[in-house]
Amino acid sequence: MRESSEDPALFPYLTRIFWLLVQPLSLVVLLLVAGLLLSFLKRLWPARVLIGTAVLLLFAFSFTTFGYLLITPLEERFVRPAEPARIDGIVVLGGGMDGEVNSVRGGYELNRSGDRFVETLRLALRHPEAKIVIAGGPAALVQQEPEALAGKRFFEAFGIAPERLLLDDRSRNTEENAQYAKQLAGTTEGQTWLLVTSAFHMPRAVGLFRKAGFAALPWPADYLASGAEGVRIKPDQSTENLAVSNIALREWAGLVGYYLTGRIDELVPGP
Repeated sequence: MRESSEDPALFPYLTRIFWLLVQPLSLVVLLLVAGLLLSFLKRLWPARVLIGTAVLLLFAFSFTTFGYLLITPLEERFVRPAEPARIDGIVVLGGGMDGEVNSVRGGYELNRSGDRFVETLRLALRHPEAKIVIAGGPAALVQQEPEALAGKRFFEAFGIAPERLLLDDRSRNTEENAQYAKQLAGTTEGQTWLLVTSAFHMPRAVGLFRKAGFAALPWPADYLASGAEGVRIKPDQSTENLAVSNIALREWAGLVGYYLTGRIDELVPGP
């Protein structure tokens, strides 16, 4: 059993700072800057290696199926099951709202992961007895309103009764999502609760919900890869390719970090 030694309160901030430094574009820029500095110091061979590496990485991230190949195993880890006849509750994880826009405009603008909320809405309309836990507090390092508030406005705008909505407006990461969702859901023995999040995020989310003792049925949504991309050049959607590479690398880094710090019991939790 691996034990976490750092202050749990600092973990959300440390992970975000780490990712700001090593995300694909940041890594490319750091390599380029290091290469330029070495060239000024007449260290031409190391400079060329660093600059060449940066160019190759940028090409792989932006013009190939690199990101899709990384994200497909995560998205295929959990298959959406048959819809239960009765659903007592649904936990939808934050990350599907544009927090910066909503904090200013007071709306419920969805971002690229907004399918999490769309799928939860579909389920909520089909199962009017189900409670809905909206898990999304303020983002670490950024001053924005908790995503749960925008989620509440979203569901109420489509006719979901306010008394069905349980707001977790404190959690800053998926680990806290699981802990607070369990508190809000209360005793769930014999009940059927669904966990809705992006398919690529489901393995880490399931691992953390298991660690928190919350047995929720994985219900993946928001797929980014078809699974049939293969290894090839993909030059027509460079910004999309880069975005998928960024998401895939971040999720794999999250799995490794959470596993090494003992927050999940398996590197890639499965069914």
